[in-house]
Amino acid sequence: MIGARVHAYLRSLAGSSARRSGPFLLKLDDHDDAPPFNYAIPDDDAAPTADDIAALVAAFRERARMPRLEYVPQCAPEVEAALLEAGFTAEGRYPLLVCPPREAVDAPADPAVRIGLVTEEPVLWEVARVMNAAFGAPEAKEHDVARLRRILDGGGLVAAASTTTGEVVGAGQLGIPHEGVAEVAGIAVRDSHRRRGIGGAVTHLLTRAGADAGISTPFLTPGDDAAGRVYARVGYRKVGEVLHISLPR
Repeated sequence: MIGARVHAYLRSLAGSSARRSGPFLLKLDDHDDAPPFNYAIPDDDAAPTADDIAALVAAFRERARMPRLEYVPQCAPEVEAALLEAGFTAEGRYPLLVCPPREAVDAPADPAVRIGLVTEEPVLWEVARVMNAAFGAPEAKEHDVARLRRILDGGGLVAAASTTTGEVVGAGQLGIPHEGVAEVAGIAVRDSHRRRGIGGAVTHLLTRAGADAGISTPFLTPGDDAAGRVYARVGYRKVGEVLHISLPR
C-alpha cells in the first residue's frame, strides 16, 4: 500500500532527532519552527486515547512548537476523530500523487532557462532563497542550506533553473530516499518567471533523475489545484490523500 510506504518515508525523515510519544513519532526541527518542518506521524492503524493525544500536545509544547500532524488518513483511520475531539483543526487535505520515473512526461520550459541538478554551495544558497521567497518564508539562513546539504548527503537531489546570466529563478528537491520512496518538494519559481513551464520541467527532471538514485516511487502533495495541474502534465496521478491537522494556541 502506497500510504504505508509514504508513512515509513515520513518517519525516516525524523532521523536521529525523532521523538516517540505513544502511537506517534515526532519530527521536530531544532532551528526552524515553521510548520512544514515540525509534525507527527501516527503509527499505522493507531487508535490513540485522550491521554495519548494530551501527551503528544505536551511534547510539542515543550519544544515551543505547534502540535500538528501530517499523515495518510487511510493508514490510520481512527486518528482524525480523536484529534478533532481534542480540539485539533484540519489545515487541509491534499492529494497524494505518484509518478513512476519511467512514466514521467517531458515538460518543455522556456529555452532561455537551463535546468539541471546542482550541488555547489553558492547555488544551494540561491536555491534556498528562491524556495523561501516562493513559500513566504524569511530570508534564507545557514540552516536552510544545511537542510539541502543533508538531502544531497543522504542520496537525494536538488535542482535549479538558471538564466543565461546565472540567476537562479526556479528550484526543487527530491528527498532522501527510503526503500525506494522520496518526496518531490520545494518546487518554486520566482514571480518574474512564472508561466514559462519551469515548475513542470524541474519536477520532470527530479522524477526522471530519481531512478538513478534508486527512487522508484516519487510522490508529492500539491498545495492547490493549479500546482496539481502542473504535476498532472508531468505524469503524476492521485493515489490517496494526505491530511495536515493542527492544534493552534
